[in-house]
Amino acid sequence: MPNYHKLYTPQDSAIVFIDHQPQMLFGVANTDRATLINNVTLLAKVAKEFGVPVVLTAVETEAFSGYVWPQLLDVFPGQPVVERSSMNSWDDEGFRKAIEATGRKNIIMTGLWTEVCVTWPTIEMLAAGYNIYVVDDCCGATSPAAQEAALSRMVQAGAVRLTTVAALLEWQRDWAKREHYDALMGLLKKQAGAYGIGVEYAYTMVHHAPQSAQKPQVVPKKSH
Repeated sequence: MPNYHKLYTPQDSAIVFIDHQPQMLFGVANTDRATLINNVTLLAKVAKEFGVPVVLTAVETEAFSGYVWPQLLDVFPGQPVVERSSMNSWDDEGFRKAIEATGRKNIIMTGLWTEVCVTWPTIEMLAAGYNIYVVDDCCGATSPAAQEAALSRMVQAGAVRLTTVAALLEWQRDWAKREHYDALMGLLKKQAGAYGIGVEYAYTMVHHAPQSAQKPQVVPKKSH
């Protein structure tokens, strides 16, 4: 059985983005789709910053599903996308080889739809000895019931659930580590919702750092 008794690191994990394509997004009904795009893009950018190996895969791109979201492609310009016909990525030799090429056993899983294209490879990769971490809010399903049933099935099989901010902070772990700190804070301020705005507030109001805006707000001085 998989061993989850330690935290993963940038050196022993990889991340998979499955079928983040327009036609698949059209069918997502369990969550706000704009937020889903934001979460996926944020996690991708942080993975790139930490040098975590990434596998991109798509299903029936030109026959049905459409091209991978530009927001995701632009994070990894020119990276090959494993093209498949099978709904189960693990059925595809190219996908299996891409996973094996990472050399990692801790696999962070994201994708559409949760109940099919995330669940099926997760179950089979667990059987193959991988530790699978499913990022709930980077996955989308056709209904809230479908999302919860899929997550339950994966957990019963041995996967672990987590969310975007928790997933990316596990790579940082210690704020004393400064190598990625400034870049991470920059990404969080732009895309981490209320947490990101909180970081911006702390930087500017508490630490009196410059504003992140390209043209900072100027508050007129009161005349006395």
